[in-house]
Amino acid sequence: MSKIDFTGRVAIVTGAGAGLGKCHALEFAKRGAKVVINDLGGTRNGVGSDNAAANKVVEEIRVLGGEAVPNYDNVATVEGGRNIVQTAVDAFGKVDILVNNAGILRDSAFHKMEEENWDAIVGVHLRGAYCVTRPAFINMRENGYGRIIMTTSGAGLFGNFGQSNYASAKMGVTGLANVLKLEGAKYNIKTNVIIPVAASRLTEDVLPPDLFAKLKPDFITSLVLYLCSEQCKDSGVMINAALGYYSRSAIMTGPGAILSDGERIPAPEEIMENWDKIVSLESPKYFDQVMTMFGEFGSLL
Repeated sequence: MSKIDFTGRVAIVTGAGAGLGKCHALEFAKRGAKVVINDLGGTRNGVGSDNAAANKVVEEIRVLGGEAVPNYDNVATVEGGRNIVQTAVDAFGKVDILVNNAGILRDSAFHKMEEENWDAIVGVHLRGAYCVTRPAFINMRENGYGRIIMTTSGAGLFGNFGQSNYASAKMGVTGLANVLKLEGAKYNIKTNVIIPVAASRLTEDVLPPDLFAKLKPDFITSLVLYLCSEQCKDSGVMINAALGYYSRSAIMTGPGAILSDGERIPAPEEIMENWDKIVSLESPKYFDQVMTMFGEFGSLL
């Protein structure tokens, strides 16, 4: 088994002042990476700022003999994203790895979802992924190498009551990853998505205490380190991770039903009569991009 090593690599981890981000950052450093510890230092719902969280993790890494620098910018602004990446370039000369981990929660039933809480969640999770990833992607493209992690959630993939804002943002980052896997392929930039279930400040009052105690972030970090390694050749995959369980999730398309010759418009009654075939997921297919999916009805064109 070849050892995964990050000597000479530069990693940015957002939201690295605690929880999953801190765990990722420490392990990157232990394996030789130079790390930018980004953390605004706000509360769980995105209020306030404090440099202490990032500084503490940087100090821990330095005590271990590693190299790290702090960054306190807000991922949800273009300027903040640019500054985060510039911190890596100024300190270490480049960016090889980006883990989009920063996150906040503002849960509410949809009929009570205020615009402020919608915008705050989409701002950190989805806009934040754009603001930090774009300058990092440009640097990786210039250097011909990159590994990008998007952090999504089962709330987006499968649904979770009271998390319409969070679920929408998290599905957005999967869409971004689907495009980056294509646009980065020529430049050896791999973009993958993790679907973690782990103990963090976002889940401490959601999960039962006994389960929370077992869901160590380390289980997720092992996956992140592999996906960010030179050994990983996959791009665009979504991986569930919890308690040592790992599996792939994917958007699949069933065989469907052809109800036209490409000219005649089917009646609603024909849709009704063939509904079982239309919604069937027997022998589903995975498509790596939308143009490939067009082949399913290409004979009608």
